[in-house]
Amino acid sequence: MGSDLLIKGGTLVLPSGLVEADILIREGKIKIIGKELDVGYVHRINARGKLVFPGVIDEHVHMREPGLEYKDDFAHGTKAAAAGGVTTVLEMPNTLPPVDSKDVLLDKAKLLKPKAHVDFGLYGVIHDSNADKFEEMVRAGAIGFKIFMGPTTGNIPPPDDGTVFEILEKSAKLDVTLAFHAENMSMVKYFTKKMRESERRDPLAHTDSRPPICEEEAVQRLILLSKRTGGKVHIVHMSAKEGVYLLRKARKEGLNVTGETNPQYLFLTKEDYEKYGTLIKINPPVRSEEDREELWRAVRDGTISALASDHAPHSKEEKEADIWEAASGFIGVQTLFPLMLDAALKGRIELSRLSYLLSEGPAKLFGLYPKKGAISIGSDGDLVVVDPKSEWVIREEDIYSKNPISPFIGWKLKGRILYTILRGEVIAEEGRVLEKTRGEWIKRQYVVKTNTS
Repeated sequence: MGSDLLIKGGTLVLPSGLVEADILIREGKIKIIGKELDVGYVHRINARGKLVFPGVIDEHVHMREPGLEYKDDFAHGTKAAAAGGVTTVLEMPNTLPPVDSKDVLLDKAKLLKPKAHVDFGLYGVIHDSNADKFEEMVRAGAIGFKIFMGPTTGNIPPPDDGTVFEILEKSAKLDVTLAFHAENMSMVKYFTKKMRESERRDPLAHTDSRPPICEEEAVQRLILLSKRTGGKVHIVHMSAKEGVYLLRKARKEGLNVTGETNPQYLFLTKEDYEKYGTLIKINPPVRSEEDREELWRAVRDGTISALASDHAPHSKEEKEADIWEAASGFIGVQTLFPLMLDAALKGRIELSRLSYLLSEGPAKLFGLYPKKGAISIGSDGDLVVVDPKSEWVIREEDIYSKNPISPFIGWKLKGRILYTILRGEVIAEEGRVLEKTRGEWIKRQYVVKTNTS
């Protein structure tokens, strides 16, 4: 394909609404948006009757490389992303070794770059022993930081509240987003001990071992710390209605606190353990129908700012173990956009709102907008072309992850992805990913805030 690509006659799905227009991409950037464009001998895609979304940014993936490649690796994971309409992934830091210094960050970027089928950013991780390395990791290109307040894959210990306060002050100064796994560690340990002592082995015991108060307390604490520091708190994988209530209040007060949720919390509840068992064991756990409906309300009304997959692959053996030994998490980067698109086409959420939650919202949170997450002049030519009328079924054999284990296999969806386009080049066509890797490491643009009062 040449350096020019013309998308003809599509309906652009923008946060502001739907607009019929042509798009010319030249040298990887969106050059012209208009009607009836006819620009010489360029490669063309006929998008009449189709929807054109900005490329999806999955702000929350665990691709498992380096150190845990038996679960998945970056080549398979980014192929899955491309097949699912995701053009940028933000990769979590709990690999081996964890990304807790500038050198580890740079080594990971060098390792992953040749394997990347989509663009990628890298989180750093903060714990009590490396708070002094925050600035050097930002300057080296960290997209943001993950802070684990509860137990997680990799057993990274949560920092104490003093460290979190310090990092939030630095976050405010450098305008850097901190993504929090918001569960109270000591409370999780307390309730888990109670469940295990009761000798329960049913899958629902996992949900009961991490009740909503664990999330509610952590969210409340983070809101207070953000209020006192001005730091950018982003609460990932929100699952409980109590946390949503707190976030909604904080947003109305204008605090620097945002939230993310995932399809697993929007489409599954604890009732689904009966069908799926340990397959849907995740942290935090899936909860009640009331929690699910409140999350849907939050993604529609603006309380939640981003949707992501929390793509977290494990082997078949790890997922099929006893409820207390089974690994938490499952794949999702390839099904994130299709599941949410299906919901939008069936009226659960506006298409324009979906465009914001999957593209513009994450791009703004992590300092990538308008280079990423937008269909605008000068933005990267990252697009997804969708046939809104086509129906299809999620099949195991079409999933690119090493361990294609998902509760969504067999689900029938409306809206088929025809083309995934990265910087003006088609990288996937109708679910088939091209072998050529084009992904680039993208870095957050940081600015030191100064007090001008």
